[in-house]
Amino acid sequence: MTARIGLLTVELYIGGCRSLKEKRQVLQSLTTRLRNDFNLSIAEVGHQDLHQRACLAIACVGNQSDFVNRVLDTVQERLATEGRITVLETYLEII
Repeated sequence: MTARIGLLTVELYIGGCRSLKEKRQVLQSLTTRLRNDFNLSIAEVGHQDLHQRACLAIACVGNQSDFVNRVLDTVQERLATEGRITVLETYLEII
């Protein structure tokens, strides 16, 4: 049996944040919704000390590459429509 792992790395700009506390609130809300809707693993992996930038690593595991790819494509679409963030860059890798 094979497992497929998809890793989506996303660079975000969070406009209007004036403190790390405000940034954490935005990211916590976003990651909670994504975890609940898609059953993903999410971690902030970069720019922890900047108020308006974040880098998230989002992982999805499944038994078919097509499924993992569809889920992470849907996540990218969802991120593109979020009001408080702007997606600067994405990188998708299927292992």
